Amino acid sequence: MRRSKLEMYVDVLKVLARHGPLKLTHIMYKANVNCSVLKQYLDFLIQQNLVEEQTLHKKRNKTKIVYVITERGRTVLRYFRELNSALHITEEANKVPALLY
Repeated sequence: MRRSKLEMYVDVLKVLARHGPLKLTHIMYKANVNCSVLKQYLDFLIQQNLVEEQTLHKKRNKTKIVYVITERGRTVLRYFRELNSALHITEEANKVPALLY
């Protein structure tokens, strides 16, 4: 079953919230998204100030780019969780009367 764009955005936010700052490839594997699509999604999330790109300086003048969820991203994720739980309650409430008939 295919995920919608919105579900994929939420999955990326969940991965970053759960696992902290991650490199592109780590997000790719944990969120199960291919690299080119993930880059587009991360660009969108960065534009919306939900994710932040950070450059870490390592030894020997090497740098590493990681992605971090912002506070706004955490807030949006919390709203999605609340909405999802409210919709599941509504779906269950709608199913129960149908079973009683």
